[in-house]
Amino acid sequence: MTLHKHQTPEMIKYYYDEFLAKSKEDPFGPVMLDLAFKADLPPALLARIVLEQYLATSCSDQENVSKLQLSQLLKETHLIQDPVLSFQVQQAVLNDMSYGPIVESIKHSIGSEYEFKLENLLKSSNISFIREDEMRSKGYDKTPDIKLQIPIAVDGYVINWIESKASFGDEVSQAGYLKDQFWSYVNRFGSGLVIYWFGYVEDLDIHRDRGIALAQDFPKKFVSFQPSSVESMMHSS
Repeated sequence: MTLHKHQTPEMIKYYYDEFLAKSKEDPFGPVMLDLAFKADLPPALLARIVLEQYLATSCSDQENVSKLQLSQLLKETHLIQDPVLSFQVQQAVLNDMSYGPIVESIKHSIGSEYEFKLENLLKSSNISFIREDEMRSKGYDKTPDIKLQIPIAVDGYVINWIESKASFGDEVSQAGYLKDQFWSYVNRFGSGLVIYWFGYVEDLDIHRDRGIALAQDFPKKFVSFQPSSVESMMHSS
């Protein structure tokens, strides 16, 4: 899906005008869902486009529609003043299995579950670490989920940080994460490990020499460096 072609001023106006016309004919029919199907767009995304245009035409020229305002209305559709639009947006969000606040909440919940799993694995392996929220409280802006206080090594590869991804690592997601997250982690903290708990395309694990390794689980065998000794110990979970 090429999103940008759906968000040109011409297409936004087209979707909004179509919604207004169809919703007048059948206010509580599946208007938003039908438009989304014809446009080959996730329903919640089309609802966002229509809602943003509605807000833009409702406010004064000096006011701007913020992303925060849009996100709040998509989550709390009863706050939308137009009752028909409120109903249509609600139906779009509830029937969207790939995009929107409900899906994002589910993803967030699953992500938190696997971050908790990773933390328990680290604790059971006696690996000292700090979490993302602790690092942010210290002023870091770009932070991985886990920063190891003492690095570990797996097959000679040194791990300073770990990122937990409760998803499958495909080409598109990996490219986005590299640009927005992973390279920043390497620049700040050195080499690290990304765990795709639901697997990944093996051909994507090509950046180990530059500081990014991929895995499907926390490594069962690793070398833990002790700061008070040159020696290291081999652990197995």
